[in-house]
Amino acid sequence: MRKIIFIGRSEAGKTTLTQAMKGEKITYHKTQYVNHFDVIIDTPGEYAETKNLGGALAMYSFEADVVGLLLSAIEPYSLYPPCVTPIANREVVGIVTKIDHPLADPEQAAEWLRLAGCEKIFYISSYTGEGVAELLEHLREDGDIMPWEEAKERDNSL
Repeated sequence: MRKIIFIGRSEAGKTTLTQAMKGEKITYHKTQYVNHFDVIIDTPGEYAETKNLGGALAMYSFEADVVGLLLSAIEPYSLYPPCVTPIANREVVGIVTKIDHPLADPEQAAEWLRLAGCEKIFYISSYTGEGVAELLEHLREDGDIMPWEEAKERDNSL
């Protein structure tokens, strides 16, 4: 599976999405430092919000195959400037989180991500699981066996 780095402001849902992609129980956990997992790099929101820490995101992105810009569907503004994705030398995807929130405006968040330069947008609810499989499928490489396929094979062999 291709490795993805999650970039976004604090409370955008980076760590929650990480938990959902790993099939873990969703619990609030404030990310204080960059966390490396097998195929996910979870970054603190402060890195994207602070000019002096932004350079660290560029350094960590070199270890990823895909850059995921996260934007919550309840955000009143976008953290990302227009046409920012060309500065990455790898694929950049947009990820709209919290689409299940009562105040969500996922289309506005998606439009801001498109303005930033994201051509592929994923709509995610980490709590309901909506969109998580699509993101995992996008990261899939030839030969990868997804957890739901593994379970299906196990059930068929019984």
